[in-house]
Amino acid sequence: MPAWADHAARVRGGAAGALAAFALGLMTAPGGAQTSDLVSTSALRVCADPANDPMSSEDGSGYENELAELIAGKLDLPVEYTWFPMATGFVRQTLMAKRCDVIMAYAQGHELVLNTNHYLTSVYALIVPADGPLADVETLSDPRLNPLRIGVIAGSPPATHMARNGLIGKAKGYNLFVDRRHESPAPNMLADLEAGEIDAAILWGPLGGPLVKRDHPNLKVIPLVKETLPPKLHYRITMGVRQGEKVWQRQLNSLIRRNQDEINALLHDAGVPLVTDLGDAVMDLSQ
Repeated sequence: MPAWADHAARVRGGAAGALAAFALGLMTAPGGAQTSDLVSTSALRVCADPANDPMSSEDGSGYENELAELIAGKLDLPVEYTWFPMATGFVRQTLMAKRCDVIMAYAQGHELVLNTNHYLTSVYALIVPADGPLADVETLSDPRLNPLRIGVIAGSPPATHMARNGLIGKAKGYNLFVDRRHESPAPNMLADLEAGEIDAAILWGPLGGPLVKRDHPNLKVIPLVKETLPPKLHYRITMGVRQGEKVWQRQLNSLIRRNQDEINALLHDAGVPLVTDLGDAVMDLSQ
C-alpha cells in the first residue's frame, strides 16, 4: 500500500526446522516452490489497484507491474492479478479473501499484513518549476515558501510540517482517499502546478517522482531529506503477505536480497527517489 495513504490513515528446534523448510522450498523445481497451503504454486498472484498510475495499472504499465514481472520471472511463474481499488477494504477483499498472495508495495509495520523485508525507502518530495526561484529550496522552513500557495494531500504527514512553518493557511488540499478510476489527486496537483494554480506541490516520492519524469520534464523533484522534526517523511516499503505465511515471506525476502540491485535499477528508471534507510540522504545509483 502506498505509504502516504497507509500512514496518514493509521499513524501508527523451531529455528532450525524453519530454515530447513525454507532451503527445501528454494531447491524445488520451478513453479513448485514450497509455500504455505494457501499460496499458489502455479502463478504469482498479485493484489493490485487497477488505476494507481504510475504504481500499478490494469494495462501493466506501472512500475509495480514491472516489479511483479521481475519477481515472477525469478520464480519461473506467470503473473495473475486480482484488481481492487486501493481504498478501505482493499486487504480484506483481496489478500485476506485468499484471492491473491502478495501486495507488491505496503508500508512497513502495518498489522493487516505480514511484511517482507523492505526493498525501498523513499520520502515525500517538494515539486517546483525546474527553472524557477524555488529550484534550490531544500526544506519547508525556507522563507521563500511563506507567501506561496502549495498543493498537499490533505491529512498526509507533510501537512503537519506545513502548519508548523505557517504554510497551511494558503495551501490547496487534495483528497487523500479516492477511487483512482474516478479521481486522480496527484496528476491533478501537478497539472495545477504547471497551470500556475499553485506555486509548488508536495507528494509522496514514489508517486510524484515517476509522474514528473514521465509527464512533466519542466518540473523538479526535491526529496525532503533535511526535515528533522516529526512526523517523519520517509517510509520503508515492503511486500505484504498474509499473517502466518512465514515460509512465503522468507522466500520473498531471499528474492529481494539477491535481486536488490535489479530492483533499485527498476525503481530508479521509473523516477522513484530512493533514499537511505534513515531517510537523511538521497541514494547515489550512478556507480
